[in-house]
Amino acid sequence: MTLLTNVIICKQEQLTPWVGATALVNNEQVALFYIPNSGIYAVQDWDPIGKAYVMSRGIVGDIDGELCIASPLYKQHFSLKTGRCFEDDKYSLRVWPITVKHGHVCLILEE
Repeated sequence: MTLLTNVIICKQEQLTPWVGATALVNNEQVALFYIPNSGIYAVQDWDPIGKAYVMSRGIVGDIDGELCIASPLYKQHFSLKTGRCFEDDKYSLRVWPITVKHGHVCLILEE
């Protein structure tokens, strides 16, 4: 049986639209992105190609209507929903579901 835990990250009002933020959750850096009219997304901050914690500083955009983040190092694009890399299938980012409860952004962890 999978146990789900909500971890409060911050207040939604603390996130700037279209700009990444970083949170430390269970010793893992998580990049958060608030996209108005779409939601809040959480992906790993570690760039698997550039080998650095930089994804929260990436540029948000879309490819063929799918929201993505471009790595600030080598410019690969990763889906904010699935984490897949558009340019190279062998790379991906871990993603977490997010919920907002009483104005607080919560990351949903599986235990």
